[in-house]
Amino acid sequence: MQNEELLDVFTITGQRTGISKTRGDVHKDGDYHRAVHVWIFVESTQELLLQRRADCKDSWAGLWDISSAGHISAGDTSLITARRELNEELGVNLPKDAFELIFIFLQECTINDGKYINHEFNDVYLITILDPIPLEAFTLQESEVSAVKYIFWEEYKSLLAKEDREYVPYDVNGQYGQLFDIIEKRYKENKEARSLTLQKQLARYAPICLDAELTGLSEANRKALVVLIKAAMVIDDIFQEQSWYSNPALRYWLKEHSDISYFDKLKWMYYSINKSPWSCLDENEAFLTTADSAVKLLVESTRPVSGWKGLEYRSAFPMVKPPGANFYPPDMDKMEFELWKSSLTEDQQRAATGYFSVIRRHSESSMDTSLHGLATTDQVMATNSLNSLDLYTVPFSQEYRSSLLKVSELLHKAGELTDSPSLKRLLKSKADAFLSNDYYDSDIAWMELDSKLDITIGPYETYEDALFGYKASFEAFIGIRDDKGTSEVKLFGDHLQVLEQNLPMDNAYKSKDVIAAPIRVIQLIYNSGDVKGPQTVAFNLPNDERIVNDHGTSMVILKNVSEAKFKHILQPIADICIKEEQKKLVDFDSFFTHTICHECVHGIGPHTIRLPSGQQSTVRLALQELHSALEEAKADIVGLWALKFLIDQELLPKSLIKSMYVSFLAGCFRSIRFGMEEAHGKGQALQFNWLLEKGAFILHSDGTFSVDFTKVEGAVASLSREILTIQAKGDKAGAKSLLEKYGKMTQPLHHALEKLKKIQVPVDIAPIFGTVDKILGELR
Repeated sequence: MQNEELLDVFTITGQRTGISKTRGDVHKDGDYHRAVHVWIFVESTQELLLQRRADCKDSWAGLWDISSAGHISAGDTSLITARRELNEELGVNLPKDAFELIFIFLQECTINDGKYINHEFNDVYLITILDPIPLEAFTLQESEVSAVKYIFWEEYKSLLAKEDREYVPYDVNGQYGQLFDIIEKRYKENKEARSLTLQKQLARYAPICLDAELTGLSEANRKALVVLIKAAMVIDDIFQEQSWYSNPALRYWLKEHSDISYFDKLKWMYYSINKSPWSCLDENEAFLTTADSAVKLLVESTRPVSGWKGLEYRSAFPMVKPPGANFYPPDMDKMEFELWKSSLTEDQQRAATGYFSVIRRHSESSMDTSLHGLATTDQVMATNSLNSLDLYTVPFSQEYRSSLLKVSELLHKAGELTDSPSLKRLLKSKADAFLSNDYYDSDIAWMELDSKLDITIGPYETYEDALFGYKASFEAFIGIRDDKGTSEVKLFGDHLQVLEQNLPMDNAYKSKDVIAAPIRVIQLIYNSGDVKGPQTVAFNLPNDERIVNDHGTSMVILKNVSEAKFKHILQPIADICIKEEQKKLVDFDSFFTHTICHECVHGIGPHTIRLPSGQQSTVRLALQELHSALEEAKADIVGLWALKFLIDQELLPKSLIKSMYVSFLAGCFRSIRFGMEEAHGKGQALQFNWLLEKGAFILHSDGTFSVDFTKVEGAVASLSREILTIQAKGDKAGAKSLLEKYGKMTQPLHHALEKLKKIQVPVDIAPIFGTVDKILGELR
């Protein structure tokens, strides 16, 4: 009994109770617990692999069942259990990218005359292989499995529906029917219908050629530019890996097969926009499936069989985009992370929640070592017993070392070529930062950049980490500084302290040390990395609170991107959604000026805060996954407040007042079309619904909208105060309540977006970097 397996006990809603009991007691008492189901599906024969349960089993003895299954032991995790059970029961050793979590199934039944009560949350995994594994390749665990066989999936479904006594029962008309629905949809779906859907999805992006004049660049900087473009391309490789661990293989596969058919071409084109199999404009719904993914060959995953080349499988990805991307183990939940974090020292906690690290598992590393024949099963199981200590932190410099070495070498080379002292300093310090994982000095160098050739490169935004909002994604922007535009926007950066002192929030929360922010206006030449789906028009960096407190922030405005979005998207939106008499008030100057103010406001307001408990923290750490959406809403609405303040101070012309409010209204529909799962879209919905409720926006009987100029100023100020106060207090509950009430798709919004959809106004642009194509073409 001392060696009997312990299981964690859960509530009926799937929450951990903190109690562990023996396997026997769990089934005697009917406690809710967790297990895994692993199905092997063969593409070429459309068969599922079944195992016959050993006659000595205490449940369903001698019946045909799932390919592999097992309980998740106390302190253990889902994916590790799935991999281990498959290896132990069938002798099949597969990497994590072979396992696709397709759904979670709650099994509730009682057998053995009431002596065995099964209340089980089952994580159901699907492994897709191209051809059957020879039966002689399996190594069966005699205490668990007596035989294996393949069966056509529709025949198996029929046998279950008939409740055949030789098979463990599953309700194919209930939750478990999802397994068969998924297989049927993937392999019976009409390619013409899918092609049509992809065409419609692609049509939401207007392909726009973004060219920039290079005549102002010195010959030295032209040479440096070529090298920087190559470095930015490597950044794309890193971001692909950050999105999901099988993403790089999928990318390569789709590109290599894009010429096979028009359908394959469409898949590659839409993937190239989203940089993953999940559609940014469709709440991250998958537009591809594992059946579209890369094929990999494993020669030594099973017992060797003469004449058989080995196991070929599809590199899997889940249908639902993982909130933690590839920054955390795929089967890690928040509770596990917090439990582990509480066991760390203060410095270790900072590393775990910092921007520039990923979280990994010792047990997963041991599993991968075992896959390559370097560790025994006993060693892997011993590592699994570490429970919460299973997690550990890996710095970016180690996790992405091979790619960062390439980028570092290229930046050093570009630094030697350029004749700009500040660019030379930036490139050298950033090259060093990629290998040291210390970005402080390189970000200061970026803020002080004074060069015609402009570059932003490194890990910055945290949107991809929807689990906590802790981890930064790699990105790159290369452009030519617009000297005239840069001189025109200087006043915004110079007045940040004045704006801070007049923010609509209690004085106790205001900072007395806001530093003037330099603003650079550039013409974008190329971007890469975390620039997917809707394109960035501006950014305010760095996000590192240490630098914000010591040195402030710096802004970069992408003017040619803004011009393209206004012409091809905002103007057509205004023609459809804005009341006739206010349409003429929508203009580029108002749109562009608000974009600048939006970025300025990222640099003011609460950043480092003191929680009600007295603990010092940051807004990002306090609000976690809610931070991005609320911060974008803050930058938008407080940016609008800031414009009116600067007008009242006679720093901007009064002629902007009406046009800025109406242009902002039109812009709401532009951003909300990005989707409610995207930070900008959710934040914009929050603002629109608040202003509509307060009467600042008016919905007319013809479905158009207008601004009530007598109410909009007060409504903007009230929402600004609400958001700023939530941030200053680190009030996550308040943030959640505000976003749940207002950050959603309402009927007026839905109606407006449907009108835009029918008339086929593009949602965003898909940039074509003509200058880069020309430069690289000349090199060839």
